[in-house]
Amino acid sequence: MEKKEWYLEYEIQNNRPGLLGDISSLLGMLAINIVTINGVDEGRRGLLILAKDDEQIERLESILHTMDTIKVMKLREPKLRDRLAVRHGRYIQRDADDRKTFRFVRDELGLLVDFMAELFKQEGHKLIGIRGMPRVGKTESIVAASVCANKRWLFLSSTLLKQTVRTQLIEDEYNENNLFIIDGIVSTRRANERHWQLVREIMRLPAVKVVEHPDIFVQNTEYSMDDFDYFIELRNHPDEEIVYDMVQKNNMFSDSDFGGFDF
Repeated sequence: MEKKEWYLEYEIQNNRPGLLGDISSLLGMLAINIVTINGVDEGRRGLLILAKDDEQIERLESILHTMDTIKVMKLREPKLRDRLAVRHGRYIQRDADDRKTFRFVRDELGLLVDFMAELFKQEGHKLIGIRGMPRVGKTESIVAASVCANKRWLFLSSTLLKQTVRTQLIEDEYNENNLFIIDGIVSTRRANERHWQLVREIMRLPAVKVVEHPDIFVQNTEYSMDDFDYFIELRNHPDEEIVYDMVQKNNMFSDSDFGGFDF
């Protein structure tokens, strides 16, 4: 029987010497393999483990609950956030009210890129919105995550490569394995009907689409927030407010500023 992966997270109640060794020995006696282990929060450890059947996990949980040195927080099949927490040593922040929204600050760009790359690898339609002030690293993170996910990225609208607004794609660009990037403000301010027709075609494609400034995008299109699978917020620091008046001003450049072009 193929072994199954589980995620174990516990909070240390009494951090005495040899505690980790005791946990490792217990897993060994139950013939459960440790794949990865790391601190995932202050006073917490997370482990990815392999077990051949559910009975091993039930026995493990029963024994762990008798230990007064730790408190079991999670014992379940690993979710994406669990895997990334073990890999990076910290949990991704999730909005308490909107479970689709994940928050990052600029010094967590490595974690953000890894998170987006895992989303990009998933098959089928996925619509992701990313919020943030100018020059915080939104577009660069999307491109880096595309590389990690082995995806070809295509800008339908962007400020990264001048003021780009595309109105058509060549045949091989209509590919479900490609990743399509839309700047909601640039599309709103500079696009014509041919561009919006292209956007609608791509939105129907079962591929990954990433929309920068999704709030502006939905204000000016037939799409709604419910159409998005995930929202990502990127800030320079945790208390930074994402103010769209300022964002729009920073994105409203003239053609003479950028040598802008349509194609």
